[in-house]
Amino acid sequence: MTRLLLINPGSTSTKIGLYDKEKIVMTRTIRHGAEMEHLKDLESQLPVRQQLIFDILKEENIDPASMEAIVGRGGMLHPLEGGVYEVNDAMIEDLKSCRYGWHSSSLGGILAHNIACQYGLKAYIADPVIVDEMEPLARISGWPAIERISVFHALNQKAVARRFARERESTVQDYNLIVAHMGGGISVGAHRRGKVIDVNNALTGDGPFSPERTGGLPLFSLIELCFSGRYTEEELKKTLVGEGGLAAYLGTSDGREVEKRIEAGDEKARLIFEAMAYQVAKEIGSASAVLCGDVDAILLTGGLAYGEMFVKWITDRVHFLAPVHVYPGEDELLALAEAVSETITGNEPVLVYEKECRR
Repeated sequence: MTRLLLINPGSTSTKIGLYDKEKIVMTRTIRHGAEMEHLKDLESQLPVRQQLIFDILKEENIDPASMEAIVGRGGMLHPLEGGVYEVNDAMIEDLKSCRYGWHSSSLGGILAHNIACQYGLKAYIADPVIVDEMEPLARISGWPAIERISVFHALNQKAVARRFARERESTVQDYNLIVAHMGGGISVGAHRRGKVIDVNNALTGDGPFSPERTGGLPLFSLIELCFSGRYTEEELKKTLVGEGGLAAYLGTSDGREVEKRIEAGDEKARLIFEAMAYQVAKEIGSASAVLCGDVDAILLTGGLAYGEMFVKWITDRVHFLAPVHVYPGEDELLALAEAVSETITGNEPVLVYEKECRR
């Protein structure tokens, strides 16, 4: 049985887990407080987070040497095909230099590599957010200076697609799927035979608004706001990604809180929440056009998929396209473990990260 140590760094926490006998047998979340306030970059955070991980392993009496591999959450790299990558020198160099941007998830591959090296093990990442399998048609934006890019919840979308296929004793290569990840950000991907051939940029781009992000906006209105003098560049970016969507309209990004308001008779909360579901449904409809209407199933996942009201609003609008299946939440540690386990057991290939993008 595959035994893996899993590391998933976030902006305010580091989650670690132990995968053994085909299940997660231990998880711990390290909450970062004052010790991180003055550590703003990757290089300064790395030794602190690494020591905290070793402290937890000691508390749990877990010997890293007993692992088959160490697995980290993938970070900001150049566009990649989805799958499992062994961490190599080229990847470490790109993660440490922040050549493709800074995000706390970039610490995952480095932490996994550092720990693995100490014990003579291999380190892997799986399905990072920059997975890019988009077709040429999907990259055209309407202006040559800007290309549509793929930044989305690849880890959970692909994990849910594999789960759907496993439940039918099949593989993702047998299906055309539309997967909607609905959390703090929302991404809707068109999965054709295992490849995500089109998806909205869920981090800094387009698509539905979400609990924290504005999604696509009317261009001229946004341009006028940019030149209004009311915001600096950084203030506007923070507003659009982090303080937009539900947070901007209702003062909260918690879908559960919004549902409570609706149940108490708050008509504005109902309008905004249903509008978000409406936009998700529209994005699913767009994805069905990408797949020429040949859709085997629509999969709804992420934290918002726990909300029966929200799911019903979407389902009522898209069920005519294909059967709708709901997989609430996102278990990133399990998704990492399952992906790497499939590789270690020989069911999926180990991919090689190269310094230059060959897309």
